[in-house]
Amino acid sequence: MTLAAPTHERGITTLTLDSPANRNALSARLVGELSAALAECGADDSVRAVVLTHTGNTFCAGADLTAPPDPAAFVALMRQIVALPKPVVARVTGHVRAGGLGLLGACDISAAGPAATFALTESRLGLAPAVISLPLLPRTDPRAAARYYLTGERFDAAEAARISLITLAADDVDDALAPVLDGLRRASPQGLRASKELVTASVLETFEQHAEDLIARSAALFASAEAREGMTAFLERRDPAWVW
Repeated sequence: MTLAAPTHERGITTLTLDSPANRNALSARLVGELSAALAECGADDSVRAVVLTHTGNTFCAGADLTAPPDPAAFVALMRQIVALPKPVVARVTGHVRAGGLGLLGACDISAAGPAATFALTESRLGLAPAVISLPLLPRTDPRAAARYYLTGERFDAAEAARISLITLAADDVDDALAPVLDGLRRASPQGLRASKELVTASVLETFEQHAEDLIARSAALFASAEAREGMTAFLERRDPAWVW
């Protein structure tokens, strides 16, 4: 399994990414398991909200380069999170890279601790943050997005909160999320569903308008010679040929 067995407490179901062998990278298997678990949560009247978290020191390392998901399947997963009739809350205490930021962008609320770091590393591999732009660009500061899309620099939780990649940064993530989860438990199912529809409408519109083009762009980039060099260099732990 790449997803731990769900836990449920007072209306909150927790889904835990648990694939330590590849640092919770987005494999085809993980995408499929997470999608199935979310579908179950969406159909379960006992679930008021979903918490998405992780084991180990990495929330998600991005795409699994040895067994990547189909771009269309990953887009469908992100859209599923955005459109789920229950709020999805990300709890992050470790590193997030590349496609993992797409998961965060799709979540409604997200909190990260002091050990969390973030980076959009695609440009360093001959790729681009193509499909993850669907939830990220409508929600993230555009000047910051330009910087981190282009440079691949690493940044911390405080910066992630400043640029609206996440909701809040905290020394203790569980303490910070306690009032958030309490608020979700106090809200009615109808109230949550209708309120989420309001705040996700523009994001879903972006999916409808641009998903097909960005899926095609992502596939073309992955098939390119530069991307092959970038991914090979990454797996061989060396600089790609273009580095000065």
